[in-house]
Amino acid sequence: MTTSTDKTWSPLFKEPVSADFRDFHECLDQDKRIALHDVAGSRVHADMLARAGIISPADNEAIQGGLAAIAREMREGTFAWKKELEDVHMNVEQRLTDLVGDAGKRLHTARSRNDQNATDIRLYARDELDALAGEIKVLIASFVDLAEQQAATIMPGFTHLQVAQPITFGHHLMAYAEMFLRDLERVGQARSRLNVSPLGAAALAGSGYPIDPEYSAQALGFADVCHNSLDAVSDRDYICDIANAGALIMVHLSRFCEEVIMWCTPMFDFIEVGDQFCTGSSIMPQKRNPDLAELVRGKAARVIGNLSFAVTLNKNLPLAFNKDQQECKPPLTDTLETTRGAVSVVAQMIRTIKVHKDKMLAAADKGYSTATDLADYLVRAGLPFRDAHHAVAAIVGLARERGLGTLSQLALADMRRFASVIGDDVYQVLTVEGSVASRNHTGGTAPGQVHRQIARVRAMLARPSIHL
Repeated sequence: MTTSTDKTWSPLFKEPVSADFRDFHECLDQDKRIALHDVAGSRVHADMLARAGIISPADNEAIQGGLAAIAREMREGTFAWKKELEDVHMNVEQRLTDLVGDAGKRLHTARSRNDQNATDIRLYARDELDALAGEIKVLIASFVDLAEQQAATIMPGFTHLQVAQPITFGHHLMAYAEMFLRDLERVGQARSRLNVSPLGAAALAGSGYPIDPEYSAQALGFADVCHNSLDAVSDRDYICDIANAGALIMVHLSRFCEEVIMWCTPMFDFIEVGDQFCTGSSIMPQKRNPDLAELVRGKAARVIGNLSFAVTLNKNLPLAFNKDQQECKPPLTDTLETTRGAVSVVAQMIRTIKVHKDKMLAAADKGYSTATDLADYLVRAGLPFRDAHHAVAAIVGLARERGLGTLSQLALADMRRFASVIGDDVYQVLTVEGSVASRNHTGGTAPGQVHRQIARVRAMLARPSIHL
C-alpha cells in the first residue's frame, strides 16, 4: 500500500491518506460535469450569506469576482484540477482561496459538501433533462414527418410477428410518436420532482446561522425548497426517476431499431437506411449493415442496467448522507448522455429512410391478412361472430390446402360451401385497400385517421412548454 505525501485536509487525521484510497475515492471525472453548476450554486450561496449579514459585502464582492474567474477558466479549459483535493467542491474552494485569500475560506460558512453536492447534481440533471426533452421533440417530429409522407402506404400489421391485418405505414410510425410523447411526459415529471433546492440543509440538520434557503432556491430557479434537511441531503429518488425515464426511452428506441433491422433484410426489404448510418463488412463486399440501429439496441441494455444500479444503490442506506451515494453519478450521467445521444442520432436516421412501397403492399396481401374483414362481412350479413370466425377459418384452411396466397383467389362457390350468405360483393372486402379504408375511426389505421393523428401530435409539439 502506498500513501500520499499530501497534507491531510483536517488536523484530526495524523496519517496521510493512502494514495490508493485517494485514487479509488476521487470522482473528478464525474464532477467535471457539474463544475459550472457548483460555481453557480456557490455564487448564490455567497450572495445569500451577504444578504443575511453572515459575511461582509467586501468578502462577497471578492468571492463573486473569484468565482467568475474560475468559471472562465473552466470554460476555456485552463482550470487546473488537483486529484488530491478529491472533488469539484474542494478544487473550487482551493482555487478561490488562491485567488482572493481569506474571503474564499468564508464561502463554505453555513454549508456542507452534502447539500452543496445535492444542489449541483440537481442543477446538472435539470439542464440535461431540458436538453433531452428538446431532442425527444425533434425525434417525434421525425416520426410525424415520415408518417405524413407514408399515410396511405399499406403494409402488413403483425401480432406474434405473424401477418395479422393490413395497416398503413404512417399508422405504424405514429405508434412510436405516441410512445415518445409518453416519454416526454415522464421526462417532464422527473424534472418537476427534482426541481427543489437542498441548499441550506448543510450536513444533515440545517444551519445555526440565519440563512435564507428560499432566497437561494429562487435565485437558482428551483420551484421550492426541500422541507426536511435529512431528506434533502440523502434523497436520490430523482436519479431513479431519470434512470427509469431513460430506460423506457431506450426500450422504445430499441423496439423501433429492431424493426428497422428486420425491414432492411432482403426477406423484408421494406426500407433502406441512408449510407451515413450503415457500415460494410471487412470480408463480404455486398454487406450493408444498419449498424446504428444495432448499436442503439445494445446501448439500451446498458441504460436499463443503470436503472437497476440506481435503485439497488439506495435500497439499504440509513439517513442521511453516505459515501455510497457518490456512486449515483455514473448511472445518472451515463443515462442522460447515452439516451440523449441515441435519441438525436435515431431522429437523424429516420430522415434518411427510403420506403419500398411495392414490397410493403405485396407483403400485406400475404398470410390471408383480410380474413378478419371476411368475418366482419359475414357478421354484417347476419351470422353470429363466433360462427363467422369458424367459417372463415375453414375458408382459410381451404386456401392453404390449395396453395393459394390470398383469399381472393378462391372461387365464390368455394367460399359459399362454408357460408351461404357470401355474395359477389365479397371480393371488395378482401382487398387490403378496402380493409385499411374501413378502419376510419379515432385510433384507426385509415389514411384520414393518420392525418388526424399527425395534426394532433404537431399541435402538442407546438406548445410553448418544452414538456407536455
